Amino acid sequence: MSHTINHLKKLRLQRSELAVPGSSPEMIDKAANSAADFVFLDIEDAVAPPDKERARKNIIQALNDIDWRAKGKTVSVRINGLDTHYMYRDVVDVMEQAGDRLDTILVPKVGVPADLYMVEAMVNQIEMAKGFKTRVGLEALIETALGMANVEAIAATPGRLEAMHFGVADYAASNKARTVNIGGLNPDYPGDQWHFALSRMTVACRAYGLRAIDGPFGDFSDPEGYNAAARRAAALGIEGKWAIHPSQIALANDVFSPPEKEVTRARRILEVLKEAEALGKGAAALDGKMIDAASERMARNVLVVNEAIERAGQTLLANGPHAATH
Repeated sequence: MSHTINHLKKLRLQRSELAVPGSSPEMIDKAANSAADFVFLDIEDAVAPPDKERARKNIIQALNDIDWRAKGKTVSVRINGLDTHYMYRDVVDVMEQAGDRLDTILVPKVGVPADLYMVEAMVNQIEMAKGFKTRVGLEALIETALGMANVEAIAATPGRLEAMHFGVADYAASNKARTVNIGGLNPDYPGDQWHFALSRMTVACRAYGLRAIDGPFGDFSDPEGYNAAARRAAALGIEGKWAIHPSQIALANDVFSPPEKEVTRARRILEVLKEAEALGKGAAALDGKMIDAASERMARNVLVVNEAIERAGQTLLANGPHAATH
């Protein structure tokens, strides 16, 4: 292995990420009590221009009024793009008024590393000025041709960057790709036309210690299509997917949770390899298949996710099914 190793910057359980428009307080309340691991409160595409200011205020109130952590939620805010006049107020108002209640900021349409640098500089200054002890992470939404062309350089950005998300809808528009629906497959393409983009982003994430998250599947009346898309993403190493409708949360949680059979086998791999090591062997056989150090690394990946799921369950049990709002 190379002497250069970029360890995972931040472990967060992110199997399901529920997208919630900030313009709807009712949907925000429902999201807080949902089964989603992650919730992002949106001020960008899901909010019409006349509603941006109200959505921003709703989000700030929800961040302060709801105890998201007690509910087992990681909470994020998707700000508007750097090419809009809304973005600076999104960062300033949300960070100044609720920055100590926020886990991450999702930056849309990231095209070059400097996009993240700008947001990071603003967040740094606000945290220092306000004396916040918490540290808000950044997540980059890769959804343009420019962003994908620079995805490795973006992934290497130092500082707060924790994860990358694949935004299939704007990515399709940016590439002038013909698509049936958001995240769906074009039958004229021999396979999955999103495979290259997802794979490239995932490799960039893993090379630089970031989480890799798949974006939306627009047809929420097609659970089989969502499941298939999620399984394809999981096969590449992606660890979670957006839910644009509450019905998609359980689907994501299921696909991105290792089955009990897989967890049992992972534990057995570690046991057998430890026994082999005691005998001076670097490899062993399990169920008629060879296992070695690479098998151990794959097994540990499974167990890390399983342990994170167990911890999340314990948090919910400790706080009860209806964790308090302030």
